[in-house]
Amino acid sequence: MRCEMCLKSGMYGNRRSHSMRATKHRFKTNTHKMTITDKDGNTTRVKLCTRCLRTTMKPPRKKKSTARGLIL
Repeated sequence: MRCEMCLKSGMYGNRRSHSMRATKHRFKTNTHKMTITDKDGNTTRVKLCTRCLRTTMKPPRKKKSTARGLIL
């Protein structure tokens, strides 16, 4: 499973028991299927990891103003 936004995919590693004996293990990404609607009204179904899902659902950041009243 791969995130379609950041292309994050699974990786391989070892599980370790208490005696530190290693067995092969695949760590999978935490992906979710989500329906996204663009400006034209077309809907597409994508697989996103939890981090990308969180950042797409957040409201956009507000611009900060400086002491002189300038907007960065």
